[in-house]
Amino acid sequence: MFSHFSLHRLLVKAVRELKYRQPTPVQSEAIPLALEGFDLQVNSETGSGKTLAYLLPSLNQLLNRSKQGTGTRVLVLVPTRELAQQVFAVCQTLVKHTNLSVVLATGGDDFEQQAELLEQSPAVVIATTGRLLEHIKKATVDLEQLSVLVLDEADRMLDMGFSDDVHAITAVSNPDHQTLLFSATLNNKWLPALAKKLLRDPEVLSISGGRTEHADIHEQVMLADDDANKQKQLLWLLAHEYFAKAIVFCNSRERAERLADAVMPRRRKVGILHGEIEQKKRSSVMASLLEGKINVLITTDVSARGLDIEGVDLVINYDMPRRGDDYVHRIGRTGRGGKDGLAITLVKPGEWNLKASVERYLGHRFEPRIIEEVKGNYTGPEKLRASGQAVGSKNKKDKKKALGKKLKKAKKPKRNKKIAVKPAQSSADTKG
Repeated sequence: MFSHFSLHRLLVKAVRELKYRQPTPVQSEAIPLALEGFDLQVNSETGSGKTLAYLLPSLNQLLNRSKQGTGTRVLVLVPTRELAQQVFAVCQTLVKHTNLSVVLATGGDDFEQQAELLEQSPAVVIATTGRLLEHIKKATVDLEQLSVLVLDEADRMLDMGFSDDVHAITAVSNPDHQTLLFSATLNNKWLPALAKKLLRDPEVLSISGGRTEHADIHEQVMLADDDANKQKQLLWLLAHEYFAKAIVFCNSRERAERLADAVMPRRRKVGILHGEIEQKKRSSVMASLLEGKINVLITTDVSARGLDIEGVDLVINYDMPRRGDDYVHRIGRTGRGGKDGLAITLVKPGEWNLKASVERYLGHRFEPRIIEEVKGNYTGPEKLRASGQAVGSKNKKDKKKALGKKLKKAKKPKRNKKIAVKPAQSSADTKG
C-alpha cells in the first residue's frame, strides 16, 4: 500500500483515486530512499512505474515544507514532448487536492504563454531541455530555489545529444538540489560520466534492467522476402490478430508515411506520428489514440520511449530496430502493468544480422512464426556463425579494413623490372 511510505495524506488520496493499490518494485525501492533525500541512479525497464517513483517523493517534499520558496522547486527534464505531456498529466492528477502549480514547457507550443506561466514561479516544471534553455536565456524561469531535479529517460537524452543542455541547466540551478536520475538501460557510454558529475553519493538501483526478458511480452519473428511481402504480412496481422490498440514501428519518416498510405485505405482507425509532424497534429493523434478513436498508430522511434498508452497489446516492428536498446523500448509499449502483450518483428534478408545482434543483446531468441497465407520464400541464411549472423557477411569494421587494404594496394607504385644491360664494347674489343 502507498500509505506505508508516509506520504502526505493528499498524495495518498490522489493515488487511491487513480486506483493504484500496490506499488511496483521500482516504486517500493526508490520512494523510501528519495524521501530520505538521497540522490538516486535508477535503472528500470519501461512500463515499470518510474513516473510515480519520482513524482510522489518530490511532491511530498514540497507539501511537507512549512515555508515555500518563490521559484520553481521541482524540475522534471524529459527527452520528448510526448513523454513530457504524459508526465504532466500524471502530475496534475497527483496535485489536484493541493495548491501546488504545475507548468509544462515543451517545444512546439506557444512560448509567450509558457513564459507568462513560468514567471508566476510554479512549484513544478516539466520540460524538454531545449525549450527550457530558451526560457533560461529569456530569464522567464527561476531555478535558484530548486529542491529536486529529475532526469527521466536519461539514457535517451544522451542518445539524442542533450548532455550539454542538461549541464547548462544545472549550472543555473540551486547547487544543493537532490537529483533523481532514471533510465531504462545501463549501456549508454555517456551515462556514467553524467551520473558522476550530477549525483552526490547516490543510491544505485537496478530493477528488471533493459536486457532482461519481458515476462509479460510474447516475442515473435516473421521472415519476409521484401517490403511488398512485409506489407502483406502487416495487413494480415492487423486484420486477423486480436488487439485493442496496436503500434507499428518504422525506422524512418518516409517509411512510416508510405506505410500509412498503404494501410489507411484498408483500416479507418489509423494514425501516423513522427518527429516532423507539427505539435498540434501530434497532440491530436495522441488524444485520438488514448480515446480509442484510432486503434493503430504507425510511427518512428519518437514513440518508442515514454508513451504510456493504456490498452496497447500488440507491437509490430515493420523495420528491424537498429539497436538492442531501441528494440527494448519499442516492445515496452505493450505488456505494461502486468498485462500480456505481443511483439512481432518482420525481418527481410538484409535485416537478419540485425535480428541476430538484438537477440544476442537480449540473451534470448525470438519465437519463429509462419502464416501460410502470407508466407514468403525466405527462410534465413544457409549457414550461420556461432553469433547467429550469416556466414560470409562482414561487419563494418571488417569491410572498412578490407577497403583500406585495397586502397593501399592500389596506391602502391609498381616497381619496374631491372633489365640487365651489357656494357658497350670498346673499339679494341671489336677489332679482330
